[in-house]
Amino acid sequence: MRVKPPRKVLLRRRFMMMPSSPNTTTTATMFCALLRPHTSDSFSAAFVRRSLIAFLCLAAAFFFYWSADSLRFLSNSSSAAASASLDSSSTSSVAYLFPPEAVSTEDNKEFSLEKVLNGAATEDKTVIITTLNEAWAAPNSIIDLFLESFRIGHQTRKLLNHLVIVTLDKKAYERCLILHSYCFALVTEGVDFSEEAYFMTPDYLRMMWRRIDFLRSVLEMGYNFVFTDVDIMWFRDPFAHFHLDADFQIACDQFLGDSFDLANRPNGGFNHVKSNNRTIKFYKFWYSSRNKHPGYHDQDVLNVIKYDPYIQEIGLKIRFLDTANFGGFCEPSRDLNQVCTMHANCCYGMDSKLHDLRIMLQDWRQFMSLPPTLKRSPSFSWRVPKNCSLNSLRRPITPVKVVENEDLS
Repeated sequence: MRVKPPRKVLLRRRFMMMPSSPNTTTTATMFCALLRPHTSDSFSAAFVRRSLIAFLCLAAAFFFYWSADSLRFLSNSSSAAASASLDSSSTSSVAYLFPPEAVSTEDNKEFSLEKVLNGAATEDKTVIITTLNEAWAAPNSIIDLFLESFRIGHQTRKLLNHLVIVTLDKKAYERCLILHSYCFALVTEGVDFSEEAYFMTPDYLRMMWRRIDFLRSVLEMGYNFVFTDVDIMWFRDPFAHFHLDADFQIACDQFLGDSFDLANRPNGGFNHVKSNNRTIKFYKFWYSSRNKHPGYHDQDVLNVIKYDPYIQEIGLKIRFLDTANFGGFCEPSRDLNQVCTMHANCCYGMDSKLHDLRIMLQDWRQFMSLPPTLKRSPSFSWRVPKNCSLNSLRRPITPVKVVENEDLS
């Protein structure tokens, strides 16, 4: 009589007879066949065993299928990564940030700007904007003093969350990424804005008009903004001092006492603008007016067009900001209890600006360290301007070469 081998021996033999490289379906099928129960088992035990075996078979089939699919995905991903690596090796990071005309579209630029503005905007879609080039972006330069003023000012640190730094060249962009969260690279084809642009030189004019056109695009995207030159120190939150009924309000080199008086001498370095049809039309008109007044910068042209009948026609509400709150070296804010911003205007040359701005920040720190009773003393005020006196503006100016209908966009 032939003795039947034990079940474990049968399983081992069947397992050794399986092919060494089956596909996933064959493997799952044979695994199920191995675990089928003998007919000698009781019905109840067989039912439980079969249920368990069915579950294990399905799980095994799913596992093998998932594993095979994952291998295919990894294979495809590796091929794609290798292809992307080859493509990127011929394109530097600068080319990506400052794309050539062949791969750059207005839609891509607008999307990138929209992303930055949306990240920095307040709930009512307001952003603070400044512009920066390489000359003012160097370590221990203007940009460092500008950001420091926000940190030591009264309730101004929080405003850094809403600041967008618009860079005009590659190195300024790279420095911005080190210093701040919201940076946007604005490129003008064929124009180098990296060097210090001296007042009223051709590069200075190009930079100023490029700024006006850019701000128009921000308004068209539905964002209100406070534009500030980077040589303006922020010592107090200015929003409480803005006129609620104004579409366009601007700081002054000289304030005559009435915020409605068009004779006030505006300074384009600081303004608060609401996004609406009136301001969009105004910025388009302002920018186009450069062709009627060649060789003039945006501030001089504003002083002309503020009287134009077109301003009344579109219904633009203009207000001028008091230098008691928004001062500068031209007309300082004497009372440090009221000052919001101070501008290094009426000053020629970066060295002079740096010298006086550092003194200004020292004065502010000293003021903030005083007890409340001494802060109210009228005897404490700025020690500046020093190097930034009006005499610093008395210099020979190279005549501006005018290029008719020059396109700065």
